[in-house]
Amino acid sequence: MPINSFNPDNVWKPFGAFSQAVVLGSGKIIHLKGQVPLDVEGNIVGEGNIEIQVEKVLENIQSILSCFGGRMEDIFSLTHYVTNIDEFMTTGHIRTEYFKSPYPVTTTIEVSRLYHPDLMVEITSSAEIPLDRYKERRDDE
Repeated sequence: MPINSFNPDNVWKPFGAFSQAVVLGSGKIIHLKGQVPLDVEGNIVGEGNIEIQVEKVLENIQSILSCFGGRMEDIFSLTHYVTNIDEFMTTGHIRTEYFKSPYPVTTTIEVSRLYHPDLMVEITSSAEIPLDRYKERRDDE
């Protein structure tokens, strides 16, 4: 089964061995790399503010999905990695701006740190985009 990767111009460029999104099979299932609160230039957004960081991460996820014709409602799974679970638990109101029922399955894990000490949250996600909306995308296009 061919796997296509995609790194859109409207979010930060990968700096290591990973892609922003991977499309499997016919292209309906999208697995996004863990998103952190970086702007398009790769600068950390919201240093010291979990709410701003969660908002930016969800914006990045939304931006990548939209490149494929996807919407936040297409997400079926999220994994949150946070450096302070108590602070993260205060951000539920932000999620309700992006997700409506039925909500995606969610796992939240507290970690000692992420790859940069100013990062407070990283979120991985998987989505299924209906074929009537799906847009095939690859970096080599």
